[in-house]
Amino acid sequence: DKYQGIPVGGYNLIIEKLLEGVDVELNVDYFSNKEVFDNSANKVVYTGPIDRYFNYCHGRLDYRSLRFEEEVLDMQNYQGNAVVNYIDKDYPFTRIIEHKHFEFGCQDKTVITKEYPKEFEEGDEYYYPVNDRNNNSKYVKYKALATELESVIFGGRLAEYKYYDMH
Repeated sequence: DKYQGIPVGGYNLIIEKLLEGVDVELNVDYFSNKEVFDNSANKVVYTGPIDRYFNYCHGRLDYRSLRFEEEVLDMQNYQGNAVVNYIDKDYPFTRIIEHKHFEFGCQDKTVITKEYPKEFEEGDEYYYPVNDRNNNSKYVKYKALATELESVIFGGRLAEYKYYDMH
């Protein structure tokens, strides 16, 4: 895919420019002091799970997670591409990422990461929404609540309960 990958210089440069002149607090649990954060600005951009924002009042939305295995291989090139997706059921992993093809160069060894699907367990990273009738019905209810809040912008894959491709 022509547009899938890491931008030249990486995401840090883009984010630094986007946030220039903006107060940023890291490693803060928004929900531990929600009222203070909500009153600190005219608009809040919320990118976390939409069901958590509304205290799961319509039930929890389901997600799938991932498990990663990294390998350092004694070869210059493993797959000739940054990302190869494996959609055949014969493969236990869904994708292999070869990191050097993003931006890093021509080392004698290469690093790959295999990505395996995993049932979501509490504490896992939320990766993919489970877009079935039940979850989509719950999301519609959460979205209706979200549209009523003028001071909060719900954005991103968790707040919009959808999968986003890199591009």
